[in-house]
Amino acid sequence: MIVPFSHVFILAAAVFFIGLACVLARRNLIMILIGIEIMMNAAAIAFVGGALHWGRLDGQAFVLFILGVAATEVAVGLALVVAAHRVTGSVDPDRYNLLRR
Repeated sequence: MIVPFSHVFILAAAVFFIGLACVLARRNLIMILIGIEIMMNAAAIAFVGGALHWGRLDGQAFVLFILGVAATEVAVGLALVVAAHRVTGSVDPDRYNLLRR
């Protein structure tokens, strides 16, 4: 069964907006990182859908790049969250005014 092209992009848009809602809710820094990760996965879904629709492998190559960037973002982001948590004792983004000094 072949999934229609529009359904793939509707799925990608839905996943992207779920990630955006997660980022805008801003409960804590870890949830913001998870929201960014979800938005990157939505972009990957759109690239794979476009690659399958047009019969080219460019989109799948971009997905590998997105996965690499996402892994780097998670590693660096979690290291920053741990470092900031040691300073403030919280993962609430409203408490981080360390850069204002």
